[in-house]
Amino acid sequence: MHRIFMIAVIASAAALSGCVINITDEDARGWNHETRELRNRDYISHLALGTQLEAVRATLGEPDFSEAWLEQGEEVRVLRYRTHRSRADGDTTADETTPLVFKAGKLVGIGERLATERG
Repeated sequence: MHRIFMIAVIASAAALSGCVINITDEDARGWNHETRELRNRDYISHLALGTQLEAVRATLGEPDFSEAWLEQGEEVRVLRYRTHRSRADGDTTADETTPLVFKAGKLVGIGERLATERG
């Protein structure tokens, strides 16, 4: 009987060894939504116009949303980073982000005004 129990324990451990259980609402850096929002707001509030896109990405990581288009032959890219919460539903929506607008790889605007202008 003891031998059967030990085999069952070993088989269970082997079956579960590849499982990852996520019990927190954290990103890859171990930050929860509140920490991430606070850090993003702080960083964005100190950004200078003209900052390079890659410098922003190096600090803030991948954006929650992004889009790009050509305007008069110049690339316009909008990166949206989560900065506040509208609903405590665990999902990030565009209205919970702050857009950063880049033209030719340089920051030209922060906020909705330039993010919604196209042309």
